Amino acid sequence: PGGGAALRLCSTRVAQEAINKPVIDRIIRVDHAGEYGANRIYAGQMAVLGRSSVGPVIQQMWNQEKDHLKKFNELMVAYRVRPTVLLPFWNVAGFVLGAGSALLGKKGAMACTVAVEESISEHYNNQIRTLIEEDPEKYKELLQVIKQFRDEEQEHHDIGLEHDAEATPAYSVLKTAIQLGCKAAIFLSERI
Repeated sequence: PGGGAALRLCSTRVAQEAINKPVIDRIIRVDHAGEYGANRIYAGQMAVLGRSSVGPVIQQMWNQEKDHLKKFNELMVAYRVRPTVLLPFWNVAGFVLGAGSALLGKKGAMACTVAVEESISEHYNNQIRTLIEEDPEKYKELLQVIKQFRDEEQEHHDIGLEHDAEATPAYSVLKTAIQLGCKAAIFLSERI
């Protein structure tokens, strides 16, 4: 979907001497963790709302997140990046956030989606700027992947708004709390 096959690496490893390894490690580690967490959020939402009228919408977004995670799994091998040690925590926290927001109903699940996807889109934009400053030609493939995924995350954000996320009781409080959690998760996953 979305031309993902065109983004495949030519080999399973990338020439390590040609890259800024600490920057690339940080980017791939945190993006892998983020896509892993997003998968767990949607799994939690589907556990609660999978058979509801919004189930197919959540499933469609989850399917894209599965593709994102698959690609970052491949990139971790290609660039020889270790995953964050926090994956077991993100496994549980993501599912709890997804199920918890879905227990608030369709609007609550969509409010969670808006908050998370807005944070991720902003995060991807920061990474795009970093890679362009480093060397846009050297990181062309990685830039393509991140731009495509950023656009898809933005679509998820917009879908959440279209499905009445902002009508959730205490929407701004919920959104702010989730986004603070996202910022903390990003900070920790880049480093640990």
